[in-house]
Amino acid sequence: MDWQYHPFRPIEVETGTMTSPAPAELAAVLRSWRDRLTPEAAGMPHGARRQAPGLRREELSALAGISVDYLVRLEQGRSTNPSPQILGALARALRLTTAERDHLYRVAGAAVPSPAEVPRHVTPSVQRIIDRLGDSPVGVFSAAWDLLTYNPVWAALQEDPSRYAGPARNVAWRVFVTNDSNIIQSHDQSTLFERDLVADLRMASGRYPLDKPLATLVADLRAASPRFAELWNEATVAAHQSSRKTIVTATVGPITLDCDVLTFPDCDLRAVVYTVEPGTPDADRLDLLRVTGLQSFEPSSV
Repeated sequence: MDWQYHPFRPIEVETGTMTSPAPAELAAVLRSWRDRLTPEAAGMPHGARRQAPGLRREELSALAGISVDYLVRLEQGRSTNPSPQILGALARALRLTTAERDHLYRVAGAAVPSPAEVPRHVTPSVQRIIDRLGDSPVGVFSAAWDLLTYNPVWAALQEDPSRYAGPARNVAWRVFVTNDSNIIQSHDQSTLFERDLVADLRMASGRYPLDKPLATLVADLRAASPRFAELWNEATVAAHQSSRKTIVTATVGPITLDCDVLTFPDCDLRAVVYTVEPGTPDADRLDLLRVTGLQSFEPSSV
């Protein structure tokens, strides 16, 4: 794997609600965790002429989706109230353990994510599994079907998910509201996929009744999509199923892939993994996409 992309571009604003109790500690841990993370461990090329083994600021800023200037202010203790969204992005980019993530939130003056809320932290062990699947398109989602992170082949297949913003980060929102997809499905396949998504969100709502973003998402979906409201009222509870999908790409055309959903019980994350049968034209197209498709995407920061 040549690069690990982060799909989102957090808005760099101060929370305005709490003040970091330990700005020096916030600055210190960010610098320390950046210094210990090697480019190889972050899924990036090592490059030449590195004076330190850790990540450069511009590399971390690209991984987390924040500007270098903002990261400098955080590491110098001049910006002390980062939003929970930015903290989550930094925790994922730095590959923090759950305990380290919680410490980051505390010293930043933010509320530590509760077990009653949808887990949105990609743990190092999950990230290592994703790294090992570098030849296959892999995207990691929360139990609410928000895209959290993905590998380069996924970025090429989905044509740069970093363009997603706000509710469009969520699969259900794109399916029921914006209809923004490059997937070709039959009517029966589309109906089954819709039912799976709604049933999955209902299960998540039952597990995380105190999660405000999830409650807001469901309320907004019910208001914006009559189809979602109809399926929600059926009160079906089921897990998302594996399927077969044809995805149209701009560089190599349509590719038909098997889509499997791997669930990590301890953190309730889902990895969507696309695979193709070896020796087929679809396998050849995916091989070509790994080379040509990635050339169009460069890491970006705000």
